[in-house]
Amino acid sequence: MYPFLRLAKDLWITRNAPPLEPFETHVSQHICWPWDLDFWNELNNGRTLTLYDLGRIPMARRAGLIAAMKRERWGLAIAGASVRYRRRVHGMERIEMRSRLLCWDARFMYIEQSMWKRTGDCASHALYRAAVTDRNGIVGTDRVRAAIGVEGEAPEVPTWVRAWIDAEDARPWPPMQD
Repeated sequence: MYPFLRLAKDLWITRNAPPLEPFETHVSQHICWPWDLDFWNELNNGRTLTLYDLGRIPMARRAGLIAAMKRERWGLAIAGASVRYRRRVHGMERIEMRSRLLCWDARFMYIEQSMWKRTGDCASHALYRAAVTDRNGIVGTDRVRAAIGVEGEAPEVPTWVRAWIDAEDARPWPPMQD
């Protein structure tokens, strides 16, 4: 089940947090609860993706995106993700999540998120491709940036992100059926 109560708690905690500037990091604290576990008493890889929502949504709110989405009647879609898992997160373990906007292109925003253990080790690292949508499809990032008051040119896309974008563009869609 989706962690609606946890999301409500995280939105409540950040209700008075200062607005985020573009590329500023939103930091949040989380616990790996028993219902987040797999058979090996470790954070389930699918649940990791769900928990990353708990960092992205408050980050988007602090950046003014949620208010703009309500005002414009927009939606938000994750159009792709790449995750590296490097350290196990066990039951009842506390983690720090860091979430930030990395860059954008004409259609997508690229968001970086990571989970950090108290030992200082990075447990996982995710790159997301997100799109703001309306009833006609994807809303261009120029329009989104104007709605939240972000000015200036798009930052340079990091080399590793560009390689991922290129790999995604080369990936066949729809996938081949056997």
